[in-house]
Amino acid sequence: MSNTTMLWIAVAFVAAILVKLSWRLVQQYQGGVVLRLGRLKSVRPPGLNLIVPLIDRMYLIDTRTVTLTVEPQEVITRDNVTIKVDAVVYFAVVDPAKALLQVVDYMKATTQIALTTLRSVLGQSELDELLSRRDKINSTLRQIIDEHTEPWGVKVSAVEVKDVLLPETMQRSMAAQAEAEREKRAKVIRADGEYMAAETLGRAARIIREEPPALQLRYLQTLVEISGAGNNTIIPIPMDMFQSLNGLRAKAQHEEEATPWKR
Repeated sequence: MSNTTMLWIAVAFVAAILVKLSWRLVQQYQGGVVLRLGRLKSVRPPGLNLIVPLIDRMYLIDTRTVTLTVEPQEVITRDNVTIKVDAVVYFAVVDPAKALLQVVDYMKATTQIALTTLRSVLGQSELDELLSRRDKINSTLRQIIDEHTEPWGVKVSAVEVKDVLLPETMQRSMAAQAEAEREKRAKVIRADGEYMAAETLGRAARIIREEPPALQLRYLQTLVEISGAGNNTIIPIPMDMFQSLNGLRAKAQHEEEATPWKR
């Protein structure tokens, strides 16, 4: 094999290597940041992209949403209660060039910002606020973290506080408080029910006193209810007999009061 042939083979081999080095494949979920001699050239879209070999260098940045789990952190609330809180942060790279050039490791930096912000915000909140107004705290955390990560080309979409772990003594105290509150509500409800029942009975008594036929209807209804409760034989007594007995009793009482010397 002559020297010329070997030369052409070497040239073809180098050309093949250069062609291979000239093409870069960018996935749909990536952004291709091209640096030419160390300076930002462009951000290439998804697909097959051509670069200058040995001069250009492409970095692939993932632009999908990342789920970052913040490990449980001990936090002292504003009312001096020590709790453990963990959270989840959802973020994504919206500017691949900034994510590459403005920070060494945007993933690590975002994690540290989330940790410090979680301690700071929860340390300024009271325990009751943390338990009852979690949506507001999540919104505050997202806003603060997003402000810090914006210069890095990172967009924080959501922050969710997952679990709030209380000390055992605090759990027992809150359970006792909740039990006392439930007992209080039960007593109030029972008292309201008794008041309403007494008021209803009072109105019914006034109606019966003012309308004697109402008493007779109630008497007949009671007989029907008693007869349906079992195999009992019921002999109804006319209401006039009750009125006669009441009249005789009232007359006897009046005579007894009029002649006290017979006692």
